[in-house]
Amino acid sequence: MSTIEHILEEARTRAPGQPYAGAVTPQEAYALLQADPKVKLVDVRTNAERDWVGRPAVPEAQHAAVQWNLYPGGVPNPEFAQQLAQVARHDDVLLFLCRSGVRSRHAARVATEIGYPNAFDILEGFEGDRDADGHRKTVGGWCKHGLPWIGA
Repeated sequence: MSTIEHILEEARTRAPGQPYAGAVTPQEAYALLQADPKVKLVDVRTNAERDWVGRPAVPEAQHAAVQWNLYPGGVPNPEFAQQLAQVARHDDVLLFLCRSGVRSRHAARVATEIGYPNAFDILEGFEGDRDADGHRKTVGGWCKHGLPWIGA
């Protein structure tokens, strides 16, 4: 079994009963992106979050920005499905990323509902949950795990 198959098999066990393919850790997401240039990271944070906070340092061909909510206002992106169709094929392995892992689950669910069977949530998100002092990037997430990222 290849590394990719092993990671995806494990990911499927982390989301039993969920309406999407599974959930990967940030480290597994990065390993998948390195192992297969066809794997795509779909960053569903707002453009403002990517501009002000940063984004994963992955090749442009593997990074797609499709906002789940719009900034300002936080209203749902009415063009989410159309924008996803512009950056992904239905047979692609899609790894959905947000700040802490909430919006990415919703995005993975909707992607599955509209015909993307390999939609995975990235657990913990880019910045992770807040610590006792209200700060992010210290409890979990892409950044906390020391994965490469591009700062704002």
